[in-house]
Amino acid sequence: MDPNIRANIKPGIAVSIVQKQDQRSGNLTEGIVKNILTNSATHPHGIKVRLTNGIVGRVQQIHE
Repeated sequence: MDPNIRANIKPGIAVSIVQKQDQRSGNLTEGIVKNILTNSATHPHGIKVRLTNGIVGRVQQIHE
């Protein structure tokens, strides 16, 4: 599924995100989506979410 489309992301699903400070290195953080912070339907760099542990970042991968 495309991580740049908001409709593909729902609270409770497992994702890998890139945090702001990790954008250059590409280091990914895995977690469960708590809420979606991006209002637009799509975003070229990934939809911004908050994970259940409070970390904020843009979704790079959606885990089935």
